[in-house]
Amino acid sequence: MAKYNGPVCRLCRREGAKLYLKGERCYTAKCAIDRRGYAPGQHGQRKKKISEFGLRMREKQKAKRIYGLLESQFRKYFDIAERQKGVAGENFLRLLERRFDNVIFRLGFADSRQQAKQLVRHSHFTINGKKATIPSMLVKVGDVIEVKENAKAAKEIVEANAAKTVPAWLEVDREALKARVVTLPNREEIDIPVQESLIVEYYSR
Repeated sequence: MAKYNGPVCRLCRREGAKLYLKGERCYTAKCAIDRRGYAPGQHGQRKKKISEFGLRMREKQKAKRIYGLLESQFRKYFDIAERQKGVAGENFLRLLERRFDNVIFRLGFADSRQQAKQLVRHSHFTINGKKATIPSMLVKVGDVIEVKENAKAAKEIVEANAAKTVPAWLEVDREALKARVVTLPNREEIDIPVQESLIVEYYSR
């Protein structure tokens, strides 16, 4: 499957916001957007007037890059959310938050969503005692997530497993490296810097 292999700090600069794609580095003075807070490229420092369409597209791109998805994957989640009862934008973000790789990141078992994706693919976790190697799996209420015994000493997990604030819809036992999905996330618990209403407008045009 195609994927972006370029410098991820460039993506943050393009969106003009911290997307926290490089884990711990994003919280230090080395963060690219703190040092060069303008878009990449030779015309990056020019001020441009953004159209209504451009504003909606940038919001869509921002969310897509935060979760590390391709356009086809991203659109698929939106189509599912639109068919569900309730507010489409909130349904959409709730689906993205329930992705297994995002949950691993939220629990503090990985420094970034990209690292979480790699750890999941390398079979470091189980869900309800069964091997789970698909980053796009959607967790359900009551699911129990554990780090496999032979992966508990993995450098990436040990370094990431810190006193990170975990959203209320998840609970974690840091000593046992075990967690549970308590409930589904609500909008107030999803702390990503996007306006989902603009994404809905973009796809509904």
